[in-house]
Amino acid sequence: MTALVLGPLLRHVSETSATVWVETSEACEVSVLGRIVPTFALHGHHFALVDVDGLEPGSVTPYEVGLDGRKAWPEPGSEFPASVIRTLSPERPVSVSFGSCRIAPAAQETHGIDALSAFAHALKDGAEPPTVLLMIGDQVYADGTGERMQAFIKGRRDITAEPFEEIADFEEYTELYRLAWMTDPAVRWLLSTVPTFSIFDDHDVRDDWNTSFAWREWIWTQPWWRRRIVGGLGSYWVYQHLGNLSPQERSTDALYAAVLAAKDGGQVLDEFAERADKEPSTARWSFTLDLGKTRVVVVDSRASRLLTADRRAMLDDAEQEWFDSQLTGGLDHLLIASSLPYLLPPAIHHAEAWNERIAARRQNGFGEKLRRFADLEHWAAFDSSFRRVAEAVTEVAEGKRGDAPACIAFLSGDIHYSYLARVKGLPITQIVCSPFRNPLNGVFKWANRLACVPGMSGPARLVAMTARAPKPPLKWSISDGPWFDNAIATVATHDRAAKVLWRTPSSPTALRPLHELDL
Repeated sequence: MTALVLGPLLRHVSETSATVWVETSEACEVSVLGRIVPTFALHGHHFALVDVDGLEPGSVTPYEVGLDGRKAWPEPGSEFPASVIRTLSPERPVSVSFGSCRIAPAAQETHGIDALSAFAHALKDGAEPPTVLLMIGDQVYADGTGERMQAFIKGRRDITAEPFEEIADFEEYTELYRLAWMTDPAVRWLLSTVPTFSIFDDHDVRDDWNTSFAWREWIWTQPWWRRRIVGGLGSYWVYQHLGNLSPQERSTDALYAAVLAAKDGGQVLDEFAERADKEPSTARWSFTLDLGKTRVVVVDSRASRLLTADRRAMLDDAEQEWFDSQLTGGLDHLLIASSLPYLLPPAIHHAEAWNERIAARRQNGFGEKLRRFADLEHWAAFDSSFRRVAEAVTEVAEGKRGDAPACIAFLSGDIHYSYLARVKGLPITQIVCSPFRNPLNGVFKWANRLACVPGMSGPARLVAMTARAPKPPLKWSISDGPWFDNAIATVATHDRAAKVLWRTPSSPTALRPLHELDL
């Protein structure tokens, strides 16, 4: 009997439409609120995106999922209420909950309480749901698998041979996603009832993914890498990227059309994924959400990097032009989601700027080795890109691209702690929330705590000057934090006002406030 393998996931929503994503055990017809679509196949796996339209703005509509006319969701006996579709309304305040870095399943003793699961329980118990949930990186860990994933790997290949316990291909990715999103009933329900958008970071593929030209040269000499990157980008396309797109955007997507037309689109997807890695300009993973007068620009700071022997940039030329075009005025609030923090603690920014200069002198020398060991690969390590973004957001803040927003905020994760940084003289902030569930421990925790001490910025800048790293075009400091708890943050906007609230689990089924402030 056909069953749900994964999902349902509530993905893109608008004022009058919504998309429900599912993976099923066999080919079938999937129905949601009277809309029926057939599944499509990728490497023997079956998926569907059901677009429901004709909904009322600001409405709340319970829904069920049917497979070949038989109800498959909700499951009987669930402790959670019915899944619902909440459409957008231009008159309602906007709230964006976000975070990153979630290892699941995992032991509470080693990884703490899952903030995403506790968030689900809070919503079940009556907490106000966000407009959207934004997951900004490391939704899955392809390079840090747990016991259950390793048992699956052992059932299909020799785990003592490369890539060992890491994910090898598309098939193993499908199980990794299932374990991440299906093993906890609370998280499964959360993803079925809160519109969710996402972007990858390195661990969705591999630690240090695209950190440098030298890294790319090395990784493509590994015999297992092609299957890994093809499986990583291909699985991301179907499990995460497709749901970020509106029905209108998908209707003009050539790859989606080719997959739907094929008996099994696995080969078509593989060819696209390999091309997307080797020629980043052939794919765009970034996207924009306009939530009334609040714009959320989600930028890919991993796969779209320009890394050649002669040039180094966080975004290739086409991606940089697209990103720049999204940074406009005429909004109440501009939120820029990048998995990697744009504004790091200043001491770390100066260290990365220094390292970029040192590493450029010799491709595989000390600087390159230090970059990989210490993960010195954020916006600060791409000075030309940092400056282009600084110029753009400054122009927006000063009203040179239309009426200035009340606030411009970068939303980021990745670094396994949370904080708020403010730019001096401009309404620009950096909000970091990480991790959902993967706390920082040991020497790296204390090193980052030390780096956040205000007095560390000066000495770090002096070190950067020894490598002739230029002075940053913005001046900022950490005003709140850091906090090293598992957490989820919510940015709430209404008219020209905005605030942010971090919450951390107080138990597996509850959250407590960690910090709240006005932007």
